[in-house]
Amino acid sequence: MAINVAINLAAAIALLAFMVRQQSRHASFTVRVFTGLGLGVLLGAGLQALYGAADPVVKTTGEYLDIVGTGYVKLLQMIIMPLIMVSIIAAILKLKNASSLGKISALTIGTLIATTIVAAGIGILMARLFDLSAVGLAANAAEAARGAYLQGKLGDAQAISLPNMLISFIPANPFLDMTGGRKTSTIAVVVFSIFIAVSAIGIHDKKPDLFASFEHFIQVAHAIVMRMVTLVLRLTPYGVFALMATLAATSSYADILHLISFVLASYSALILMFCVHLALVSAAGLNPLRYARKIFPVLAFAFTSRSSAGAIPMSVQTQTRRLGTSEGIANFAASFGATIGQNGCAGIYPAMLAVMIAPTVGIDPYTLGFIAPLLAIIAVGSVGVAGVGGGATFAALIVLSSMNLPVALAGLLISIEPLIDMGRTALNVSGSIAAGAVASRALGETDMAVFNGDADLGEEADSKAA
Repeated sequence: MAINVAINLAAAIALLAFMVRQQSRHASFTVRVFTGLGLGVLLGAGLQALYGAADPVVKTTGEYLDIVGTGYVKLLQMIIMPLIMVSIIAAILKLKNASSLGKISALTIGTLIATTIVAAGIGILMARLFDLSAVGLAANAAEAARGAYLQGKLGDAQAISLPNMLISFIPANPFLDMTGGRKTSTIAVVVFSIFIAVSAIGIHDKKPDLFASFEHFIQVAHAIVMRMVTLVLRLTPYGVFALMATLAATSSYADILHLISFVLASYSALILMFCVHLALVSAAGLNPLRYARKIFPVLAFAFTSRSSAGAIPMSVQTQTRRLGTSEGIANFAASFGATIGQNGCAGIYPAMLAVMIAPTVGIDPYTLGFIAPLLAIIAVGSVGVAGVGGGATFAALIVLSSMNLPVALAGLLISIEPLIDMGRTALNVSGSIAAGAVASRALGETDMAVFNGDADLGEEADSKAA
């Protein structure tokens, strides 16, 4: 087995070397991400064809590939909290007042929640078009175990209420939240950073020397953090390659075919909702094709990593350096978008599940009496969904339990969960970027020269990032 693993790793190293050569020849960042994605699929499919998804050789090879893939994700997670904190403080200090914070928050959060409601409606429509229903689906042992697990988590979901969720956004211990110790830590750090910045603005006139010193400190910290972000983002093509190879090698194609209708319905809904995002940015006066090309790398990472929170650093860089979105709005959109109003995980997925499961208890899901409360519950439940793997499951539990539907039946989809979660996560990140782009344009803060330019995330941070 050791020889086979060594051969597999040698092949992976050779592909990585080819990608390094691409970078040395100054291939664009988007091209290199595309290359990593494609080579990862080829390597993973080849491993599965040679050994089978459950073979120990594939498992061991995947563990070594995880050094690159999961290691890259952890590096991104490492810089999330420092990036959020210094970027938001720096952006608010530039305002020299807090009057525009309300507009930024209202536009960003309003767009996130509104698009989640639209996403839920699209999910219902696709469930109808593909005639999805959980009636008659047989549960195997793994699905039954997953159903039991979900039933056990029901108590946690039922304990969630909007007042409790809003309270959880308040950072009682900001140092705990800087470790990401809670599901709402990201927003709590945003709130804490706002308090720091507003407090600093309060001494601008009374103690200008101290304010100047603090502002200089934040500028230095911001430059260092942004440099760190640039260094980590250069590793994106390699991280995408390793993540995609592992996924392609271990996926069960038989399970995917067994539930192909749900897979097709899900991706039809995801693609249609992405078109809604493009329509929004187009209505805001941005070229949708240029926009789509510029955000592809961050969507590719979100697709392979399945982590909305992990995509925050790359999302912020993409918005500021490629779309021209102002830094404060970019950070608000990326941070709030990782927890609030996730179009894929909190919109499409729970809506489709509710429509599928309702007939098993004799409910017609296509009546106004069912759809209206479903959309309302999804809108409220989308507040506070964690931007990491499993967030969609938690959102589904909230919606299904609130609609008095059997949550255990959600376990029937366990076999295709990773495949669908990839698309959901990419849509979540797309929604947060679209919210930032729309809010920035509405407030007149978009740098169109940047949007129309060709900045590469893989290069040195420009003067704006520095």
